Amino acid sequence: MTTSASPAEKDETPPARLPARETWRVLYRHFHPHRWFVALGAFFALIGTVTGLLQPLAAKELVDRLEHDSSITGVLIVLTALVVLGTVIEAVGAFVLERTAESVVLAARRSLIGRLLRLRLPEMERTQPGDLMSRVTADTTLLRAVTTQSIVSAVTGGLGFIATLVMMAVMDVVLLGVTVGVIVLIGGSFALVMPKISKATQRAQEAVGEISTVLERAFGAFRTLKASGAEERESAVVAAAAHKAWVYGTKSAKWQSVASSSVGLAVQVSFLAVLGIGGARVASGAISVSTLVAFLLFLFYLIDPISRLVEAATQYQAGVAAVARLAEAERLETEPLEDTGGRTAPRTEGPATVAFEDVAFRYRDDLPPVHHGVTFTVPGAGMTAFVGPSGAGKTTVFGLIERFYEVNGGRVLVDGRDVRDWPLPDLRAAIGYVEQDAPVLAGTLRENLVFAAPDATDEAIRDVVVRARLDALVDRLPEGLDTLVGHRGSKLSGGERQRVAIARALLRRPRLLLLDEATSQLDAVNELALRDVVTEIAREVTVLVVAHRLSTVTLADRIVVMDAGRVRAVGTHEELVAADPLYGELAATQFLASAEPENGSRDGEPEGGSRPEADAGDGKPENGSREEAAPERV
Repeated sequence: MTTSASPAEKDETPPARLPARETWRVLYRHFHPHRWFVALGAFFALIGTVTGLLQPLAAKELVDRLEHDSSITGVLIVLTALVVLGTVIEAVGAFVLERTAESVVLAARRSLIGRLLRLRLPEMERTQPGDLMSRVTADTTLLRAVTTQSIVSAVTGGLGFIATLVMMAVMDVVLLGVTVGVIVLIGGSFALVMPKISKATQRAQEAVGEISTVLERAFGAFRTLKASGAEERESAVVAAAAHKAWVYGTKSAKWQSVASSSVGLAVQVSFLAVLGIGGARVASGAISVSTLVAFLLFLFYLIDPISRLVEAATQYQAGVAAVARLAEAERLETEPLEDTGGRTAPRTEGPATVAFEDVAFRYRDDLPPVHHGVTFTVPGAGMTAFVGPSGAGKTTVFGLIERFYEVNGGRVLVDGRDVRDWPLPDLRAAIGYVEQDAPVLAGTLRENLVFAAPDATDEAIRDVVVRARLDALVDRLPEGLDTLVGHRGSKLSGGERQRVAIARALLRRPRLLLLDEATSQLDAVNELALRDVVTEIAREVTVLVVAHRLSTVTLADRIVVMDAGRVRAVGTHEELVAADPLYGELAATQFLASAEPENGSRDGEPEGGSRPEADAGDGKPENGSREEAAPERV
């Protein structure tokens, strides 16, 4: 059995980095709302620095008094007070900074989550959800240090460093020269490791994103994973990503250790040099013993400001990696909050009309077109069915009506108005949409039902529960509507999930109801009951269905036959059987007998936690891109 190279060995492409100016602009945006609290923390830190600088002077005074046999009680009290006061003030300042850092993380996460949930669907389909989750959780954590602690460390460390050097110059310029020479010599090597810290940290964060992506994929198809006996293979993939994170994490830790240890090395070498040269100067009478003692204390105190400067530099390099990944996520295209300046139109009553005018569409520029001049009109009320072979572009019609995607040519009209001229909240508020895989969210049954209508009354909920034939399910659940349904509805059968999705759409009181093979997993009894409900709703609401079941299609007021991204015929069942060969062939074969659900589940069988296979219709492969020839699940 051959072993492949580790991810860290295979992927040596340098990670993308933002220009320094752009990095500072992003950092300032996160820092600016909290600048006064950061300033307060810096103020306390500076006071602590001042009290620290006074301690060597008090020690010098103590030594001088001991030489002259003077009282040292007052000096000891002052020295003790300086130590206690400095400790308390620095503790308060540290708390202010930590609290501000958490506020920075909270604000960054809120902003990023709000943006990610408004991503355009094509952007979401091109991005790994696990990696996006890693940016919200792990990368924002790195941001906390660079926007608060590193700034304060740089300011207080820099000022403390300069003040200490000034005080050392007052003590003895010669010894200061010795100290600075050693620090500059060792500090030069420190500067060389800074870019390595940034590169290793960004690689480690990307690897953490890979772990989230792989786990999200595995948990999203958990039954498929177990049925395929893929536990060990998926574990190996996760382990490889985890090993990659470990490799780059240890690299970052190595360089940070080198940076940190350089501080101690510089001070220790300086101490030995100052002790030797300072001792000679004391022997020659150039300086006093108390001056040498004070200078050595200043030298040891220099460890703190240098350590802060090193900490600021390393935190900045680690933060730069997080900033680059956050900025990359912020550049993803989002849907506008309002398309017309924030004006919200009053709710229009009555069924909606839909029209496609010479619509052309493709999912990506490198993929073949899905729609070629699609044109049809759906008047208000009634049921319109879309039929045709797999890959004909039927499901795409619904995506364009919801404006999940933008047309490449032509127009999509709802109520005679181009959907691009509608404010998105108003457009989608008028539509109820039941997807092919009938997604159910983790939470209670009630939370799922009111997901699209959070203000729904208990009476309205009871009504849709009965209409969607969920009342028997609710009665047998241990906590009724407040029963948890599991991850992605794992405690419900495929048919039950479809009925929940239908009830959720009905509770919204839509003017336009889109049903994408919404009864494919129902048994015959429940399908017949729900078909009657849909027929009743169609008297007052415009209903569009994508269906392969002949029993559903024959009830439609009009049928749109699609083939290869074009509308080839529109009419009733009887008209199309006589006039359109393709429709006649589909009808003769009972629309490929597609009453049998593709995933094999029946109403009443628990489906588990696996997510139904991604919609491959209209040429859309599993990773979110679309292929014209790919089979469509409708």
